Amino acid sequence: MSKFIKKARIVEETPAYIPEHAFADFAIDPRLKKTVAERGYVTPTPIQDRAIPHVLLGEDVIGIANTGTGKTAAFLLPLIHKVLGNPTEKVIVVVPTRELALQIHDELRAVVKGLSIFAVSCIGGSGIGEQIKNLRMKHNFVIGTPGRLKDLIERKALDMSRFSTIVLDEADRMLDMGFIPDMKFIMGKMPAVRHSLFFSATFSPEIEKLVQGFLKNPVKISVKTGDTAENVDQDIVRVSDRTKKMEVLHDLLNKAGFAKVLIFGQTKHGVEKLSKELEKRGFKSASIHGNKNLSQRKKALSLFKTDMIHILVATDVAARGLDIDNVSHVINYDIPATYEDYTHRIGRTGRAGKKGSAITFVE
Repeated sequence: MSKFIKKARIVEETPAYIPEHAFADFAIDPRLKKTVAERGYVTPTPIQDRAIPHVLLGEDVIGIANTGTGKTAAFLLPLIHKVLGNPTEKVIVVVPTRELALQIHDELRAVVKGLSIFAVSCIGGSGIGEQIKNLRMKHNFVIGTPGRLKDLIERKALDMSRFSTIVLDEADRMLDMGFIPDMKFIMGKMPAVRHSLFFSATFSPEIEKLVQGFLKNPVKISVKTGDTAENVDQDIVRVSDRTKKMEVLHDLLNKAGFAKVLIFGQTKHGVEKLSKELEKRGFKSASIHGNKNLSQRKKALSLFKTDMIHILVATDVAARGLDIDNVSHVINYDIPATYEDYTHRIGRTGRAGKKGSAITFVE
């Protein structure tokens, strides 16, 4: 239980990271530089500052950084530059969840607006026929989940021999979710000489051993500041009787400051039941879990992101990679299965240097 209790470190006591570069310093295409500047990006985060130069050089990279520190831009920006220099270049980005794939696709679209660079999302829960149709059209990036990508390859709708660059985002989650055979299958269909980038927030010895077999002389970059974000206040709430958990949660959510709350449960059924109970009690709530189809999950996330609802109840499918602004609290209504899951759950708050709070219910 002690791992769930940790006061946020006072920001003033933390030495500020001094980047070696500004975005304007990177040797990237002037058109991309202009787009980045227009989006207000001036100073890169530590993982961006250290990884982008190596990716620009075409080196294989293992990037390890806390959640919410800009890993996506650390690989997208140099790879967009690569595509601008060679319009026939094809990049595949493999991620563990549909939500993360769509999020990366949205971020890519925003950055390449007007640059004639196109991407296709290939994820489960969405019509494969439409994805096959999109793959026949011009595209430089394919962003997808392992199972759907493997299916498309087997249907000969996706020719991996044309892809010379691969990114695995949340690489450790791939291992956790049993995607290793699919990853090996996908990479085995690529040219032997390729550019490979692996990014993750955690890096176990098992995943490190795995990626060493996939990468050639990789540059390992670690900018982790600890197992969990330093600016997330972590505490537990002891509940003597399971039947009282809902009442305790109800009282918490009525407290000042609980403005945008992400609640995690262990099972799909439990998450759905909890969300409906909160709605009955007058809270603006929605849920995402594996039994929801893609459009339902996208709608719930959109409502939460735009503050149309204030509570999102989720299984761990949402714990990885989602970038939602201003989540004030993460509540672990059910204790996560592993400490790594805990790390990723609470990484949804306290992002971009803001202070967040995480509360774990302990029976």
